[in-house]
Amino acid sequence: MNLHEKWMSEALAEAGLAAEKGEVPVGCVIVKDGAVIGRGHNLRETDRRAIAHGEVLAIENACRTLGSWRLDGCDLYVTLEPCTMCAGAILQSRISRVFYGAADPGEGAVCGIARLFDLPYKNRPDYEGGVLAAECQALLDGFFSEKRGKNPAKSR
Repeated sequence: MNLHEKWMSEALAEAGLAAEKGEVPVGCVIVKDGAVIGRGHNLRETDRRAIAHGEVLAIENACRTLGSWRLDGCDLYVTLEPCTMCAGAILQSRISRVFYGAADPGEGAVCGIARLFDLPYKNRPDYEGGVLAAECQALLDGFFSEKRGKNPAKSR
């Protein structure tokens, strides 16, 4: 297991916590100097807040840890390609690199419906998609199959 897979596994663990709460299983960790400084998973239904996405919560947690809103030198790992809101929060917090698992062609703002990190912002992160993509996608597929009352094992 390489370093990116290690950190994405941590994000997958966060996504599992979201799924246990009936939330869409998206998890996120923020890493600086080889240590996790922020964690989050979706809590929109639990908290009844539209902005309670895993990335936003992890960014808030990392900011508290560092005592600063500037997250330069930090890497963000998230199980699903960030949406426009989360991509905006990533840009505003000055995160240096973003790694995501599953692509989101319909809502994603990195390589999906929009490409916000390719615009000429002053502080924009490097990014890479597809880290443990199969595992991230399987978690999402299983969650939505269960929500729709389908057994993923039977539909194969």
